[in-house]
Amino acid sequence: QLQLVESGGGLVQPGGSHRLSCTASGYTLGPYVVGWFRQAPGKEREGVSCIGSHGWSIYYSEAAQGRFTISRDNANNTVLLQMNSMKPEDTAVYYCAAVLAVAATSVQGMCETPLAVYSWSQGTQVTVSS
Repeated sequence: QLQLVESGGGLVQPGGSHRLSCTASGYTLGPYVVGWFRQAPGKEREGVSCIGSHGWSIYYSEAAQGRFTISRDNANNTVLLQMNSMKPEDTAVYYCAAVLAVAATSVQGMCETPLAVYSWSQGTQVTVSS
């Protein structure tokens, strides 16, 4: 069973940068589409950015476009989310998730529809505050 563990949560000042890391175990991450999602208090979980199995196809939400960068290192079973110019509204619990590429409608589709059938990490809190 694919297991995902993310790291890097914490407190960030507005305008600052932060990086989240998602590492897989149990299976190689290569065949999976991987995404970052977040959930703020009182809001639904939303897709932030998703990346295809080879890294060629990438989707960013409107909130992430231009500020966040997703990347993957299949050799090390890791997907990163670099977050720059962070805002208080980026405060949320962040999750990474994965689904086999053959089962995903598209990279954008994965991001727009967070499904329970994905493999999910446990979540890490990111707080943007001065």
